[in-house]
Amino acid sequence: MKFLVTGGAGFIGSNYLHYVVNKYPEDDFICLDALTYAGNYNNIKILEEKPNYKFVKMDIRDKEAVEKLFKKEKFDYIINFAAESHVDNSIKNPNLFAETNIIGTMNLLNAARKMRDEENHPIIRYHQVSTDEVYGDLPLDRPDLLFTEETPIHTSSPYSSSKASADLFVLAYARTFKMPVTISRCSNNYGAYQFPEKLIPVVISKALKNEPIPVYGKGENVRDWIHVHDHNVGVDLIVRKGHNGEVYNLGGHSERTNLEVVKTILKQLGKPESLITYVTDRPGHDLRYAIDSSKSEKELGWERTYNFETGMKETIDWYVNNEEWIESIESGAYKEAYKH
Repeated sequence: MKFLVTGGAGFIGSNYLHYVVNKYPEDDFICLDALTYAGNYNNIKILEEKPNYKFVKMDIRDKEAVEKLFKKEKFDYIINFAAESHVDNSIKNPNLFAETNIIGTMNLLNAARKMRDEENHPIIRYHQVSTDEVYGDLPLDRPDLLFTEETPIHTSSPYSSSKASADLFVLAYARTFKMPVTISRCSNNYGAYQFPEKLIPVVISKALKNEPIPVYGKGENVRDWIHVHDHNVGVDLIVRKGHNGEVYNLGGHSERTNLEVVKTILKQLGKPESLITYVTDRPGHDLRYAIDSSKSEKELGWERTYNFETGMKETIDWYVNNEEWIESIESGAYKEAYKH
């Protein structure tokens, strides 16, 4: 079988490729990535030596190029990780998020339809990697409340609105055009290769340099954290075993306030909490995310292998042992990794 994995040079996508390319040597995987600022070819460079892997530099916003690639490769599975994902950036430039997350998704769906209708090669599954942020947020004083797949969409930011819109188009193509689709919505990921604009790598990087660590508001906002490996195991199960037209939640069952996450990192690194600097809160900052993953667990047999403590220790150790990876991003050298 031939798989298209978009956004494969990003944090979650690259971890997914490392997992599946090695697990399924009989399948072929084509990684598509535009290598924008958050796409890092160094994340996947080692996969070049694998006979069942190939990289294509391409932007999913480029309709003609996407359709040409589909016509050439005739994919059996499409897994769309490609997205603009940083909430702060979506507040600064909402249009970019609409272009990539909505129009880009539609380009993939339309190319799949065209491949089916004109090339007589129907895909087996189109999978959309989404986010729990499409559900909005939950109150801090109701720990009993969790997002389920039936929770109404209630977006807060341009980022979550663009992801929710993409999800709705995916489901519409399933109903209108009989496209075999699934959607996964995950909680906050952490692990190796996360671009140092997100909370955990930012804190690690700054702590290692003894620099002030910015924390929004009072640090009371709560996130449910899932290790990227557990997320990707879930995605793989959904792609291969999920029911068409269904949404599946993947959560970590590891709720922590942002301040707790920061203090966990500082403690492991032996750094003082005096590095914490409270800054003005983000506009429209969601209070709490928490996911009910029971559907994925019951229907697909999905299980988490990491708890927050062991996962965070491994993650922090990886960044400590790979400071040159962070340095290459900060210096911009990572942009030169792709030479083809």
